[in-house]
Amino acid sequence: MTEPGMQTGGGIRLPAGAKSRRVYLSLLEQISAGRLEPSRKLPGEEQLAEDYGVSRVTVRRALDALAENGFLSRRAGSGTRVRPRPSAPQPVTMDFSTLLPQLVEIGRSTEVRLLSSRMDAAPEHVARALGLAPGEAVQIAQRTRSIGGTAYSHLTTYVPSRIAAGISDEDLSREPLHVLLERNGVQIADARQSVSATLAGPEVASALGLPEGAALLSLDRVVRDATGRGVECLTGLYRPDMFRLDMSLARVENGEGRHWEPAITPLKETPR
Repeated sequence: MTEPGMQTGGGIRLPAGAKSRRVYLSLLEQISAGRLEPSRKLPGEEQLAEDYGVSRVTVRRALDALAENGFLSRRAGSGTRVRPRPSAPQPVTMDFSTLLPQLVEIGRSTEVRLLSSRMDAAPEHVARALGLAPGEAVQIAQRTRSIGGTAYSHLTTYVPSRIAAGISDEDLSREPLHVLLERNGVQIADARQSVSATLAGPEVASALGLPEGAALLSLDRVVRDATGRGVECLTGLYRPDMFRLDMSLARVENGEGRHWEPAITPLKETPR
């Protein structure tokens, strides 16, 4: 039974009320990013209420939720402190300049869990991105990737049915999608990728063990083959405390002055 002033979401207890959730998520982000170190004592409720422009009751609800979820310890007379956490896995890092080889390597060094898979009509934005006819069928698969037993990404992939016919649920549970595409005769040529930010909805929050509304990195990618046809459309949602994207830059000079450009760093060939 949910206690008064608390709501359940994503397997984690959340404080009721928008203001309490705002305080909760702000403090949780500072703890996850390491700006509030383990064992550090937080300011008192009165000071936090002043800092956030809310009431002490609002702050108390947020602190109680953080304590119940294991992020804080609260003891009368000793205040509120950040609770030491088990050693977190090393964050997964990808470099934009060497993206595709790294995807295969990450696929082999992390654990995958297939959440769902089905054939269905491509959503309008997917059909447009892949150059498909309206209503054309695609395989829609949802998976999580984990490292050290902790899920760090929620992936939704769309693959045209002409390619996905040879990809089973067992395949999706065992191999990186790029490997499966190549096994089905696809010659991957290039990809276009964009990165933004979003908030975790109920389904994604539950899959990643986060509270609803937690901040996530959002990555959209369209992969094309040697003929220019779209072969995969991906939407990836990533925990920012466990995943990062790097880009190497080189300082170059031309007739108009000096500026930064992406530096392509060769990777060793990944064993197949």
